[in-house]
Amino acid sequence: MQVIKVSDATTEKAFLEINYTLNKHNPAYIRPMDNEVTDYFNPKINKHFKYGNSERWILKDDSGKTIGRIAAFVSERYISKGTDYPIGAVGFFDCINSQQAANLLFDTAKSWLQSKGAEAMDGPINFGDRDKWWGLLVEGFNKPPVYGMAFNPSYYQQLMEKYGFKDYYNQFFYTMEVDAKFSEKIVDRHAKFKAKPEYSARHMDLKNIQKYAGDFATVYNSAWAQHGEAKAVTKEDIVKVFEQMKPIMDERLIWFAYYKEDPIAMFVNIPDINEYFKHFNGKLGLIEKLRLLWMKKTGYCKKATGLAFGVVPKFQSLGIDSYIIQEVGLFIQGKGWYNEYEMGWAGEWNPRMINIYKSLNGVQSRRLITYRYIFDENEHAFERHPIMDYK
Repeated sequence: MQVIKVSDATTEKAFLEINYTLNKHNPAYIRPMDNEVTDYFNPKINKHFKYGNSERWILKDDSGKTIGRIAAFVSERYISKGTDYPIGAVGFFDCINSQQAANLLFDTAKSWLQSKGAEAMDGPINFGDRDKWWGLLVEGFNKPPVYGMAFNPSYYQQLMEKYGFKDYYNQFFYTMEVDAKFSEKIVDRHAKFKAKPEYSARHMDLKNIQKYAGDFATVYNSAWAQHGEAKAVTKEDIVKVFEQMKPIMDERLIWFAYYKEDPIAMFVNIPDINEYFKHFNGKLGLIEKLRLLWMKKTGYCKKATGLAFGVVPKFQSLGIDSYIIQEVGLFIQGKGWYNEYEMGWAGEWNPRMINIYKSLNGVQSRRLITYRYIFDENEHAFERHPIMDYK
């Protein structure tokens, strides 16, 4: 077997194709867009190259056939709460069902990460944010992945755990029917805020991206960055993201709550564009773009998926989550625009978010695992991800 660094068009194509080769037998598989994968490794596109670096490899057998791939990342923006030593990461792992082959890929990534000063590696994750390709799928192989969700053969769990990766935290997806009734608790809490004129909620206006990008940054930085789970973002960062997402966004699914016009909560969702992409086999040329526009215009996609949910800390215990959820429900339900909603993943370290999903009568649809492998456990003891402190 031979490990080859991805360095040209030929090795990059092999890096993309092996994912398809190893997953195509599963009818639920949807191939990711090729350009979205390669963009992670383009310093001109991926902002995280400002804070770190990445490398990727393919694995060939003795006959020259590609049988695996892996990428490794280091970034000063990758924060692991409660950890006081450098953590690297691996991702985009694919491999035939061979422990020997998997070990060779993991050893290659480990060696590169050690050369960059890392003392452990998390994975499989991406060289970017947590909204895409984060974690290893271990339950839910018979259901098509939502946009950006990791999808892999079931034997990958054994390959990683036999190498020595340990379960750092579980990630749960929940699903529900869009028109399903919410719990009485949500309805009652909503009514309390609805009676107070200083509180309001409304969906995004795509003609005013600047304003809503600023509102997003305000809520995000208060609700997430202060917990040590992510670096603060700027309004300019979010404007760029919104502009990139604009062709597939539905403003009716993106909501903000306000107290006297100060943003205090957000509920960000998008159509599950995998409902479109499943027809494109990883390509997004002119024909695919025209077809996407036609499907969007005709309301082809009936499934929505969650991207972000957050409440400013001082409002978290008051029931604002119920208020914004019910406001969205009153606007969306019964219209026929969407019939299924799959919520973005919630880590087991965030029990408040999981309880919100359950209060929506959501049913757990999948489980993923983010693993950690410590290079020298005599130096650093393994500990699972701490439960979020809501103070």
